[in-house]
Amino acid sequence: MLVPQIKKTGVLLAITATTVLAQPSPQQPKMTQNPFLTSYTTPHQTAPFDKIKNADYLPALKDGLAQGRKDVDAIVTNTAAPTFENTIVALERAGDLLGKVTSVLFNLNSAETSPELQKIVKEASPLLSEYGNDITLNAKLFARIKTVYEQRAKLKLDPESAMLLEKTYKRFSRNGANLDDKGKERLRVIDKELSQLSLQFGENVLNETNEYLMVVADEKDLAGLPDFARDAAKATAKQKGKEGWVFTLQAPSYGPFMQYADNRELRKKLYLAYNGRSFHGDKNDNSAIINKIVNLRFERANLLNYKTHADFVLEESMAGSRDKVQSFLEELVSYARPAAERQLVELTTYAKAHGFQDDKLQAWDSGYYSEKLKKEKYDLDDEMLKPYFKLENVLNGVFTIANKLYGVTFKERTDIPVYNPEVKTFDVFDKDGKFLAVFYGDYFPRAGKRSGAWMNDIQGQKIENGTNIRPHIINVCNFTRPTDTKPSLLTFYEVTTLFHEFGHGLHGMLANGKYESLSGTSVPRDFVELPSQVMENWCYDPEALKLFAKHYQTGEVIPNELIEKIRASQNFMAGMANLRQLRLGLVDMYYHGQKPTGETISQVEGRVDSVANLFPHVDGVAISPAFSHIFAGGYSAGYYSYKWSEVLDADAFEFFKEKGGLENKAAADSFRRNVLEKGGSEKPMELYKKFRGREPSPKAMLRRSGLIL
Repeated sequence: MLVPQIKKTGVLLAITATTVLAQPSPQQPKMTQNPFLTSYTTPHQTAPFDKIKNADYLPALKDGLAQGRKDVDAIVTNTAAPTFENTIVALERAGDLLGKVTSVLFNLNSAETSPELQKIVKEASPLLSEYGNDITLNAKLFARIKTVYEQRAKLKLDPESAMLLEKTYKRFSRNGANLDDKGKERLRVIDKELSQLSLQFGENVLNETNEYLMVVADEKDLAGLPDFARDAAKATAKQKGKEGWVFTLQAPSYGPFMQYADNRELRKKLYLAYNGRSFHGDKNDNSAIINKIVNLRFERANLLNYKTHADFVLEESMAGSRDKVQSFLEELVSYARPAAERQLVELTTYAKAHGFQDDKLQAWDSGYYSEKLKKEKYDLDDEMLKPYFKLENVLNGVFTIANKLYGVTFKERTDIPVYNPEVKTFDVFDKDGKFLAVFYGDYFPRAGKRSGAWMNDIQGQKIENGTNIRPHIINVCNFTRPTDTKPSLLTFYEVTTLFHEFGHGLHGMLANGKYESLSGTSVPRDFVELPSQVMENWCYDPEALKLFAKHYQTGEVIPNELIEKIRASQNFMAGMANLRQLRLGLVDMYYHGQKPTGETISQVEGRVDSVANLFPHVDGVAISPAFSHIFAGGYSAGYYSYKWSEVLDADAFEFFKEKGGLENKAAADSFRRNVLEKGGSEKPMELYKKFRGREPSPKAMLRRSGLIL
């Protein structure tokens, strides 16, 4: 996924780093040693993580806010008639210093946070919200933008500039520029409170995840667990100063335990802990926060003359409307639920034949018996595959595939400063040898890193003063750590996750637009997952797998037999997997696609579960209180985009295969030229049609998932 961050737009909170260097204001000479306020002397002017201290953020941020306001004042007080250059482009270029500070601050708050840094972000967030509103609610600034917008038919702008003008105007009009003074003031209050609530939500989930430990003292309770899971748990126990084995709620620990542990009571215990995060009525409980966020988003949408928050969000999406998204999800449920029901019957029958004695499987039984059934049906499990997926080999593999598709190469560097010693850095070069990007890879869980996986940029791409300023892109993941006896060996799911985030990374690294606010991943939410999910497809491609899937001890290339098993099992329990994703999308739309009902979290989820969940209800658990995507991560009214993008990526990958796969670059050249390089410079459907030659068909996704023949 993408982690939404402060992105450069010149108008909202969204301003990313840039290589244009700002000087400290004369009012604050004491800040001359602040690394944000001096020229970066690092390779490619990368962020000097080795010099930045927590004490540097707020002084530099406040200086950046002052400079940003000065930039905007210069536009507003310009006595010349408003033009595209002196208003729209000038606004796009405003706020460079602020971008440098916020890009580093918010990246680290996700990947390397601490109580002190969280406190800084809490103090910074309302300042940024106020700054964004000061700009979007500036009547004189909007008047200049509106003047240019109303002249757009006469301006003869190129398509990218026309898109910048349109998005700038809409950004203001959709965020309160047409409100009266009372409405503008209320909007400021709402935005400030929402920014604080979202931060608190994320912190609560992180605290819950980090604070929980399940200590296993008796080795008999480890029955069924493979060596890699036992070794990791032993290492965690040592790290935490505990005897025995320790399991946590981090994915590399939680996932294998739920898949392999024979001890059903311990599976239940861990399941309840994971799915009850921030739902215990304590200091980390998110129930009240969810209620406040949902109501404030609804009020904000109404204030801006939209029926619901979903109507506001989806107006600028590829889907276009709340009704279309709801119909899309419900249609997919109609395909997925029957398949899921058949698969659950099959799974239950298998479990009962192997000693399960209850009437119904519980959610904490699903992964366990699915893994065993998969092993029986396909003679395949992660223990067989992991030796072929050493992290370093997989990383080299995704680099090799990117080279074959797009001609890019990666060269590791050790002199670029990083925020944690585990982070790897690479120079990225195009096929002609020109420098393209800096790539950061951060792959292991830590106490200061939130769970999941995401891509972000530390510096966005743009063309300024004739110079193509290249991006600095980061992938952050939480993969299985190496142990004392084995390197990091990935599960197949972790392999696909690495490819997914790298696809987002390519979207950033290959960006080639004029304006940062339209560059790279600055596209509608339901289009942004296309590059990431296209890359996942190569994990199932025999030709691609043989490039990197090599046994970590013998160097043996993964045998054809295992590849065929991977491909054969691709749709294993696909109905249930699809239903889980659709359940999340429907929960999102229930919160954001109507007037808040005042129902409790359990009531909301109960309504959705009646159509999209096959397992019995369990008291004390819920997905909403830890649903960071929609309450702390920018996917509100947008979680459907994962399924929407599956329609696009399945259709797109069929085109790659039709054109000859890795060896024929026709599809890759078109995808790079029309999707990866273009960012948000044109409407996404137009870009897709330029790539594919037609609109996408959902049949490819349904076929791939085994939901239709």
